[in-house]
Amino acid sequence: MSDALFRASLRLAARGAGAALALTGALVLAGCGSHAAVPESPRNAIVAHPQPADAINAEVYSGDVRARFESQLGFRVNGKIKTRKLDVGNHVDAGQVIAELDPVDLQLQVGSAGANLAAAKAARDLAQADFDRYQALLAKNYISRTQVDAQANALKAAQAQVQQAQAAFAVAQNQAEYTSLRADHAGVITALNAEAGQVVAAGQTIATLARDGAAEVEIAVPENRISAYKVGTPFAIESWADAGKRLGGHLREIGPEADRITRTYRVRISFDDSTQAPRFGQTARVYFAEGAAAGQTLIPLSALHELAGKPAVWVVDAKTRQVKLAPVTVASYREQGITLSGGVGMQDWIVTAGVHKLREGEAIAPIDALNRPLAL
Repeated sequence: MSDALFRASLRLAARGAGAALALTGALVLAGCGSHAAVPESPRNAIVAHPQPADAINAEVYSGDVRARFESQLGFRVNGKIKTRKLDVGNHVDAGQVIAELDPVDLQLQVGSAGANLAAAKAARDLAQADFDRYQALLAKNYISRTQVDAQANALKAAQAQVQQAQAAFAVAQNQAEYTSLRADHAGVITALNAEAGQVVAAGQTIATLARDGAAEVEIAVPENRISAYKVGTPFAIESWADAGKRLGGHLREIGPEADRITRTYRVRISFDDSTQAPRFGQTARVYFAEGAAAGQTLIPLSALHELAGKPAVWVVDAKTRQVKLAPVTVASYREQGITLSGGVGMQDWIVTAGVHKLREGEAIAPIDALNRPLAL
C-alpha cells in the first residue's frame, strides 16, 4: 500500500471515531435529560417562641414560701414532756394532740384542790347549822341579836371559802387538761423545739404550726427601693423548683421598721391563688416589672434580620413550615437579647439562628436548641 493511500485510511478512521463519540455523548445527554431533578431536603433551622421581656426589665427578689398565719404553740403549764406524737412536716387537724406532759403532779394538785373544796363545804354546812340554831334561840329570846349577827358573818365567810375552793379546784382541773398540747387550727408542723423527757416552762415554744389556707412569699427589700412599692402592688412569683411557671400575687404587708443589720424591710407577697402555691419553705423569686415593659417580647440577638433596611425576623408557618420575613419594632438592645414592642407575639415561632441563609417561602425542618425535631 502506498503512503498516500495509508494516510487517507487513517483520516477516514479518525473521522468515524469522532462521529461515534459525538453520537455516544448525545445519547448520554439525552438519557440524563430524561430523569427529573432531585428535590432538596428541607434545611434544619432552630426555632423558638419569643419570651416575655418583663424578666429582664423586672426587679427580682428571692424569698421563701410561708403560711400567712403561723402559730408558736406551747404548754400552758410547767412539766416534763412524756410523749411527742408528731414529726416535722406532719399535717394536723384542729384539736389533734401534738405532745403530752407527765400528768402525775397536776393530778395530785387536782386531788388537793378537791380535798380543800370538801373541807370548805363541810365548814359552810357547820356554819349554816349554827346560824339556824341561833335563829331559833333568838326567836325565844335566849340570845342577843349580836350573837346572831356574828354567826351570820361566820356563815358568809364559810360560803366565800367554798367559792374560793371551787375556783381553785376548777383551775387545777384545767391545768390537768393542759398536759395535752393540741393544734388550734388545721395545718402543717414546720418546727419542733422539744423532745420527750425535756422539762419545759409554761409558754415555751414547743412546735410551730403553719395554718392551711393563705400562702405568701417573704422577701427583703432594700431601704432605697421600699418607697417604690405600695400595698396591693402586683407581682409575679416563680418557684425555683418549677422555673418558667409564674403565678400572680400582690403585696400584702410592708414591715414598719428596717432590719438593724441588713437594713432591709420585710415584705410579704400573697398568692392570688393559694391552691397553686409551692410547698412551705420552698425558694421563690418575686418579679416586679415597670408598666413600660408590659406586652414587650424578648428574642435572641441571632434572630434579628432585615427587610428593606428595617429590622425583621423569620416567622415560621406552623402548617406549611415555610418562613416569611416579618417586620418588627425594636424597643431596646440588651445583653440578654432584643426587646420588641411589636411585630411578633409570644405564640409565634421564629427562627433564632442562621437567618442569613434562608429565603422567602423556603420550607424548613424545625428543631430546638438541642437539635431535637419540633412539632409545631
